[in-house]
Amino acid sequence: MNLPACTALIAEDEILLAESLRQELSRLWPALDIVAMAGHGQEAVDQALRLRPDICFLDIRMPGLSGLEAAAALAEDWPSEGAPFPLLVFVTAYDQYALQAFEHAAVDYVLKPVQAERLAQTCERLRKALLARQAEQPAPALLQSAVDQLRQLLGTSALSASGPAHGVGASPSGRPEPLRLLQVSVGSTIQMVPVDEVLYFEAADKYVRVLTRNKEHLVRISLRELLPQLDGQRFWQVHRSVVVRADAIDRAVRDESGRLTLHLHGSADTLSVSRLYAPLFKGM
Repeated sequence: MNLPACTALIAEDEILLAESLRQELSRLWPALDIVAMAGHGQEAVDQALRLRPDICFLDIRMPGLSGLEAAAALAEDWPSEGAPFPLLVFVTAYDQYALQAFEHAAVDYVLKPVQAERLAQTCERLRKALLARQAEQPAPALLQSAVDQLRQLLGTSALSASGPAHGVGASPSGRPEPLRLLQVSVGSTIQMVPVDEVLYFEAADKYVRVLTRNKEHLVRISLRELLPQLDGQRFWQVHRSVVVRADAIDRAVRDESGRLTLHLHGSADTLSVSRLYAPLFKGM
């Protein structure tokens, strides 16, 4: 079976390293079309969703979204139909923990500075993977496989139905207590909002929307900064931009495509659950 023309995206915030990788790929794999070069994680996600490349080379440490976060965002937003989920190759400086994770997840990686011999091995592995997926699996199965791999990379414990573990409450003793009270600026007033009253948090650029039964607040903090301050047993991340109070969930409803939607006590709002976090909801 011949390999058709393939496309790739390179996400790397260091311009010289990005250009070096592009040139080396062009030399080793002339038929590979580099369709985009992204300078940060969010740009990589946007470009990949628009151009649907076959392969994404993602730097681990980038401004905004890291390579792993960009990969997770792609897995959440990639359409089930159409082009298959791209093969992911992470590019990183030496990181023992990252390498172990990649090895277990069977996602390829290359170290900085990129060595031609190692990159040649990566290219060969990618060619074989592209040929194999052409022959064996439909696009939805490939996407699910990628989601499963990302769960491994991001840590299955954080996605366990027995208790998400990104909050302080799940940590051993000696760590800071979970956040109990939010101080929200409203003009010249500081509004005190107990987190027990929060239905869910939603990322809004550099802010987080805080939704209670009766009010909406906007706090100047990113969801990434807020997450470690919350009790992970009580607040579950269900999407990369949404964290919900678990006991505010009334029911999770699955539609014909398998997507889950959350309905809340005391609110007409509904929340979508991304593929990465769907394992949180398993009936007993």
